[in-house]
Amino acid sequence: MKSPLVDLAYLLLPALWIGLLVGVCFIATPAKFQAQSLRLPAALDVGRSTFEIWNNVEWILVALVIPFLAYSDARLYSVLAFGTVGALLLIQTMVLLPALNARAATIIAGDKPEPSSDHLLYIVIDVLKLGALASIAWKEAARIMPLLVQLR
Repeated sequence: MKSPLVDLAYLLLPALWIGLLVGVCFIATPAKFQAQSLRLPAALDVGRSTFEIWNNVEWILVALVIPFLAYSDARLYSVLAFGTVGALLLIQTMVLLPALNARAATIIAGDKPEPSSDHLLYIVIDVLKLGALASIAWKEAARIMPLLVQLR
């Protein structure tokens, strides 16, 4: 019999990820651009560093979630939702971050880059990841709550 604690970890890791995602991408990053003393080139440079670190943290979260997903009694829906999160993260890592970093470097150098929808697409993907992670947490919480009540 599998431990309900494995299922609990599979619930808590996506919940932690949600909190970090909201904090980094939807609170701290927009706030940085509201600071009047922080000029655009400096804000973009901080943004590049922030999102490089954040991307690494997300891949660490992927690595942490996979074993719990493999050993939990997660349903197919959760497996597919987590696969979606991984695929979206891969797009951000391989396509969007390099493009956004190049764009930021151009602005920092004092040039004006061509218009691009990469930033908007990155935000849309973050919203989709947030939705997928929230759906995992919601479904897993509903599934394992009876198991946790039995542990009491």
